[in-house]
Parts: sequence; structure tokens; C-alpha cells
Amino acid sequence: MRYDIAIIGSGPAGLSAAINAKVRNKNIILFGSSNLSDKIVRAPVIDNYLGIYNVNGEGLKNAFRSHIESMDIKINEERATNVYAMGEYFVVAANDKMYEATTVILATGIEYTKPIKGEEEFLGKGVGYCATCDASLYRGKKVAIIGYNVEAEQEANFLVEIASNVYYIPIYKGNYSLDKNIQIIKDTPLEVKGKEYVDRLVLKKSEIDVDGVFFIKDSISPKYLVPGLEMEKGHIKVDKNMHTNIKGCFAAGDCTGKPYQYLKAAGEGQIAALSAVSYLDTKKNN
Repeated sequence: MRYDIAIIGSGPAGLSAAINAKVRNKNIILFGSSNLSDKIVRAPVIDNYLGIYNVNGEGLKNAFRSHIESMDIKINEERATNVYAMGEYFVVAANDKMYEATTVILATGIEYTKPIKGEEEFLGKGVGYCATCDASLYRGKKVAIIGYNVEAEQEANFLVEIASNVYYIPIYKGNYSLDKNIQIIKDTPLEVKGKEYVDRLVLKKSEIDVDGVFFIKDSISPKYLVPGLEMEKGHIKVDKNMHTNIKGCFAAGDCTGKPYQYLKAAGEGQIAALSAVSYLDTKKNN
């Protein structure tokens, strides 16, 4: 099945894009979290969102949720790890599945977690962002998973059935639901090292020999998500219609630049959806 539009992100930009695409009878798939945007919840009071004011973050999030539920918009909670432009369509890799869509809207927000030393250098050479996608490459090998959220535990539990050793470094507090054969290391990762490929992970208090390191984050930088995507000062470069440099790929929200405001994100989500719809209609008529 090929969707009309794949939307990546469930904050104000992604939800706005989904709503506007659904209104225009487009077949969409929305990747994100059922928690919607965690940043919204932190707001003590919101007075500058048109039509919804004197409300806290939780209230605004509930309004968003009510809106998408009324339109029967579902959120696919599989984590999108790669988007590949195939010419006439896109392939979105999420966990161990592949989804096809004619257009893509990126509404990923801002990547607040800075890469550690060596993370970018060894990307594709032992560093990855999806353990379930690349697990077969590490059969019988030593792997470290740096988990920024509880979803990382599922990936570690999957990987332990294939790798010889799995080390789990949690960057969050909690009770970890991990296989007994996974070694938990409560330390701060500082650097990924190696020659041509990864062979070590340096932590603040220790160092471990590994063949691979997976960073399981809430989101990854768009430049790694979509190969060939043009960036500008850490943001996705778009025109006024939210077009990126890749034909059929659009972006909206904080990932396109400041100001980081809910209303700006929602507006850009609408523009991105309208641009995607126009693109689809043009392809249909050609």
C-alpha cells in the first residue's frame, strides 16, 4: 500500500498537517508518539494561541488530542529512522518495516541532544539509530545501546538474542525492563572511538570494547533521517511553501527554524499539507 502523505512528527506542525491533509481526503500515515509533544505539557500557561487561551500545556495537548480523535486520525508509534527518496515516491523505514508514500512532511521538531564525540564520524561505520533495523549486522558481536527513552529497552531486548554482548547505558531514570543477560552501565558516554570502524565506547568512569553503538533517541537530526536533505544553520531549509530541496518532501515547525512557537508550527503544518496536496494533484493530472 502506498500512502499519499507520510507525516513524521506528532507535535503541532505534524498534527496540523495531518488534519489539513485528512480534510482534503488524502490517505495519510502519521508517525509520532501518542503523548503528542512533551514540550507542550511543560508550559504553565498559554495566552498567545489564537482561539485557545488562558490554558496550560496539558489543556492545549488535550485539545489537540480531541481534534485528531474526532477526525479518526491514528498515530503510528513506530519510530521512523530513515526516509529514502525513490524518485516517484518515498520509503519510510520504521523499526523493521518499510512504508511507501508519494510525499513526505517532516515535522520532527528540534534535536536537543547534541551528538557525542565520534557519533557523527562513525555513522554507518558502527554507529546507528535503529537496533532492530541493523541487528543482523551484529550477530555474535558486542554492542552498546545508549538509551534516551524507554523505547530503547525494547531494542536492547531484541538485540540480545542476536549479539554476543549487549551493554545498556540509560540516559534517563527509571526501572528498566531488560533481559537478564543485558549489562546495565550507569555512566556517561563521552566518545565513540575506532580506526575505520567503531571498536570502543569511552564513558566517564570506564571504557568498553564494542563493535557497534546505537543511540536510541526521541528524534534524530533530519540530515541523518533524510539523505541529501539541505540544511541551513541546523534547520531544514525550506521556501515559503515549505518545500525542501527534495521534490515531494516538505517540512514544517521547529525543524525549519525560529521562532519556536506552537502557532507558527501549526501554521507551517497547514502550509506543508496544502503544498503536498497540490503536488499530488499535479502528479495526478500529468
